[in-house]
Amino acid sequence: MHDQDEALDFYVNKLGFEVHADVKNGPFRWLTVKHASQPGFELGLFEPQEPALDSATAQTMREMVAKGAMPPLVFVVEDCRAAYEALKAKGVEFTQEPIARFGSVDANLRDPSGNAWKMVQAR
Repeated sequence: MHDQDEALDFYVNKLGFEVHADVKNGPFRWLTVKHASQPGFELGLFEPQEPALDSATAQTMREMVAKGAMPPLVFVVEDCRAAYEALKAKGVEFTQEPIARFGSVDANLRDPSGNAWKMVQAR
């Protein structure tokens, strides 16, 4: 993430996640969200920064994520085309419209930091 507040707004207000933890410790913010449909999955919305990474590596990570270098996360929806239309209306950036293939329908989207998601229709 390059901006935790922007990420929080995206995941909560556009994708329907809920805040699970939001704790500050000095300049570090532990921010996680969960989705009601997958209560066992907790997504960390973290900025690459010290002390986890040195400053040069943190900058490289931010640049790589912005270019879409991270592999996509996947979430399952009942109707990919309907979810696509609903999310697009909320301003979500899609990199691939829904396509029928492999016996299902899928679409690709990005969060404001460049992290990729694949939305797959349940069979």
